[in-house]
Amino acid sequence: MLLAALDRLYRILRLSRAVAFGSYWPAMLNWLKTIDMIIIDDIRKGFGRVEVLKGISLEVREHAVTSIVGPSGAGKTTLLQIMGTLERPDGGRVLYDGTDVMTLGDRKLSAFRNANIGFVFQSHQLLPEFTLQENVAMPGLIGGRGRKASMERARELLEQLGLGDRLTHKPSELSGGEAQRGAVARALLNSPRVVLADEPSGSLDSRNRSELHRLFFRLCEDMGVTFVIVTHDESLARDSHEVVRMADGRITSVERVEAAASGQTV
Repeated sequence: MLLAALDRLYRILRLSRAVAFGSYWPAMLNWLKTIDMIIIDDIRKGFGRVEVLKGISLEVREHAVTSIVGPSGAGKTTLLQIMGTLERPDGGRVLYDGTDVMTLGDRKLSAFRNANIGFVFQSHQLLPEFTLQENVAMPGLIGGRGRKASMERARELLEQLGLGDRLTHKPSELSGGEAQRGAVARALLNSPRVVLADEPSGSLDSRNRSELHRLFFRLCEDMGVTFVIVTHDESLARDSHEVVRMADGRITSVERVEAAASGQTV
């Protein structure tokens, strides 16, 4: 209840910050970033005889960018999939605002995921037979928003991300950076609380990689979206509000940075 009320307060303040709060806004936003939205409690996961996650506990702050880094095989992607409710752990809890979502049945868990979590992958995963706008609208159609409302929301997001002139283009007609920004727009379609991204810039060149990273921080600031990003990119990790380092199925360190690169603009 408290976190829900704070979230409503955040949205009111964001709308009125330019008029009423002026220089007080950065301090208020930094305070909001101290609130934990997701709590991972003693998560364990194995595949066959291989123990991939060995008692992971982590608190993810709301309205912040958290990077998860570590060598291949550290368990980063598995942790992200469990955090996103795509996988169920063998043990432990995944709490969103104090509720263990892993106690939900498959249907309710799917509905929770569609309403609260967005996903961005290394490959944009756009369906080749649909236009960019139709691809971005997909989560709304799946969630029962309706075609007209979903397409309008997709158009608004694509325009915000600088893709307003690409609405009718098929994925094959987009550059790599454009397609990945389209994937970000799709992740935002249902106004999720958190976006989980697995190596989202791994297939991009340095210029598009930098632009995508700046986009994450801008969306965190302007829309209040929480981002959790699995990455090998140390420059992104250094700019994040929080850096989680993993090795051999365990968290080795958590670094919290108060003055992250959230002020960057695209």
